Amino acid sequence: MVVLGLAAGALAVVFLRIGAPDVLAAPTLARENYRGHRLPTAAGILIVVAVLVVEAGRAVLGGLGVGDRAGLTVDRSLVLFAVFAFGLLGFVDDVLGDASARGFTGHVGALFRGRITTGFLKLFGGAAVAVVLVATPGFASGRRLIVDAVLIALAANLGNLLDRAPGRTLKAALVAYVPLAFVLGAGSAGVAIAPAMGAALALLPDDLRERVMLGDTGANIVGAVLGLGIVLGRGETTRVTALVVVIVLTVVAEVGSISRIIDRVPPLRWLDRLGATRARREWPT
Repeated sequence: MVVLGLAAGALAVVFLRIGAPDVLAAPTLARENYRGHRLPTAAGILIVVAVLVVEAGRAVLGGLGVGDRAGLTVDRSLVLFAVFAFGLLGFVDDVLGDASARGFTGHVGALFRGRITTGFLKLFGGAAVAVVLVATPGFASGRRLIVDAVLIALAANLGNLLDRAPGRTLKAALVAYVPLAFVLGAGSAGVAIAPAMGAALALLPDDLRERVMLGDTGANIVGAVLGLGIVLGRGETTRVTALVVVIVLTVVAEVGSISRIIDRVPPLRWLDRLGATRARREWPT
């Protein structure tokens, strides 16, 4: 079921890109990339559509007596909600936001100057969504609720912080997904997050070749889905370890430069540039 979910999510994005190539061509979504080329942003919206299509397909097949006939599981419901909620928050920032404030410190600084940015709304809203996700029956219990909510919210934010070069966020997400997929196996959580990760995989070529920009819409989603997948795995050691890693990477991105670290480590530099256009370079750090 996990492999089928991955394949279904990927195929949904491929069909959308082939069958509706102008779906992202609206002038509202046009933004200049780091080289001054105007490209469609918020391509992550395709992940939302792909996950919805896959879940609708699962429901139809279940009704016909094919595959899982138990209906929408709790884990799949949570992933579906996370994809829509974090996608919406990212989409608002993609369409209405500006680049005058970046990162947690930038948005909080703007707040202290009397201006609420769409980025701050995304951060605050993401924290609220994370709390809702982990407050379901059987999950909420004081310390765990805090740990899990912080993990999901920071994972979503880290997805945005990594989105400084074409394909970087998606590559990082897919690399992180490989060990997570082994941990989750064919259980409910593994089945739940598979369509979103399959959709992310299908978006990678267009992101790398600079045909579209993933946008905060997509970066928010893939980070949140991975964080939620770790939470749904219910392994305390895995959750705490992941939280520490996410916090460290967030601090590095906020006070330093992940791009500089990647450039100084040959294997990371090779992976970061793998599949990218020859003219690619990072966003200004």
